[in-house]
Amino acid sequence: MYITQGLHRSMQQQPDAIAVRYQGNGLTFAEFGGRVARLAGALRSLGIRDGERVAMFSLNSQRFLEYLMAVPWAGGVLNPVNIRWSAAEILYSFEDSETAVLIVDDTYRDTGAQVAADCRSLRHVIYAGDGETPSGMLGYEELIAQHEPVEDALRHGNDLAGIFYTGGTTGFPKGVMLSHANLYTSAMNSLMAGSLGKEARFLHVMPMFHLADFSAVNSLFISGGRHVIVPSFDAGTMMESFASEQVTDVLLAPTMIQMGLTWLEQNPDRAAQLDLSSLTGIRYGASPMSQALLARLRQRFPKAGFMQGYGMTELSPAATFLLRENHSDEAVSSGKVRSVGKPVNTVEVRIVDPDGKEVPRNTVGEIAVRGPNVMLGYWKQPEATAQAVRNGWMHTGDGGYMDDDGFVFLVDRIKDMIISGGENVYSAEVENALASHPAIAQSAVIGVPHVKWGESVHAVIVLRTGASTTLEDIQAHCRAFIAGYKVPRSIEFREALPLSGVGKVLKNELRKPYWNQ
Repeated sequence: MYITQGLHRSMQQQPDAIAVRYQGNGLTFAEFGGRVARLAGALRSLGIRDGERVAMFSLNSQRFLEYLMAVPWAGGVLNPVNIRWSAAEILYSFEDSETAVLIVDDTYRDTGAQVAADCRSLRHVIYAGDGETPSGMLGYEELIAQHEPVEDALRHGNDLAGIFYTGGTTGFPKGVMLSHANLYTSAMNSLMAGSLGKEARFLHVMPMFHLADFSAVNSLFISGGRHVIVPSFDAGTMMESFASEQVTDVLLAPTMIQMGLTWLEQNPDRAAQLDLSSLTGIRYGASPMSQALLARLRQRFPKAGFMQGYGMTELSPAATFLLRENHSDEAVSSGKVRSVGKPVNTVEVRIVDPDGKEVPRNTVGEIAVRGPNVMLGYWKQPEATAQAVRNGWMHTGDGGYMDDDGFVFLVDRIKDMIISGGENVYSAEVENALASHPAIAQSAVIGVPHVKWGESVHAVIVLRTGASTTLEDIQAHCRAFIAGYKVPRSIEFREALPLSGVGKVLKNELRKPYWNQ
């Protein structure tokens, strides 16, 4: 298994088919593969050898897609940069991984130059923008034009394919080492689940540095589907792209879904002009989605099939899928739609106690995963690896339970669980109750210090445009759905919630004013 295998196959079997569309332009598989092979030749000429790290700090683009294939083609190891990080976090990840080459676009050119000036391991910076190449950098297009294509290095199997850094919000990030086999089997699991076939036109609107999008990249290259790319998420641009490119499939975080639906509601005249009928596959993940939001989505796209993925970077990234058939009216009424589905084809999942022993069905414990998707380990952190992966099982840190039919229900990150007066409160359950309140657009629930109970339930709320409510009204609403001890004891209103690059709410940022005193 090697992650360039699908590209090779499409270059042979459908060289004239469109591989990628970006900013109104298209490249065939033959054209795209030729650029990849030339970029790989340039990287080899810059001294990149088998296993050496190459980073990209960029918005989504055709060149980002070329990077994802050219680095392994050259024998190197991918190190995509989280665009939400500070210069200090990026510098740490580069020096920790001994990254040798950095590719930057126009948006991050200046920050990239700042990091490069301080980084001891970087030998070259490549400018992948559209302006004049800055002094001290190499031009991306010039490198492709000046170098001949090279043969694929064909690193494969358990060879290291990428280091994907996680965290960075508290302490130093950890580099997750994923092999070619990790990434390839994860991509195949998506295809076996019935998504992203040869006729797919997939919109890359999630950031391409994120592993969830990279998994879709690999699935599409294997199947021969089309990549449609927008630089970053914008609700209006996304909807326009669905129509203009006749997109069939997309992967979104729930926050993106909410913003997209809100855009359609706030722009009814433009929305009425958009033909969105091609969109038949909507995949979601990265954080839990409320039942109220899912109901809105199903109502707006009644002919679309929905699929949820649950996992983490350390799992390459998928552990379970809630398939299209599990989003039916029957699944909604039975409650199965509230689950994250069943283990993907090549993976085992079990729910364990603190000693690693499997707990009975319908009992909350920690979700543990075993299979060929489990990471090689954390870069240069053998102790952290040994703590996370025990007897072949990746301990996710997520709390959940498995029902009698084998569906996995996610209740919370174990570290996010609120213990109030000796009772466990799972924030996701409270957030689901809040989501059905007509005035609430978004919410995040955290535990805050309390003298008597240790912690109390606190809700941070973003209201719908023009809406208003009170603590008492919210509490009365929640009591109809959850037990009294789970009802928020305090609230605060904000214009927006702090989000990561893929739409996850940064709860640690919300906790800081309460716990860092």
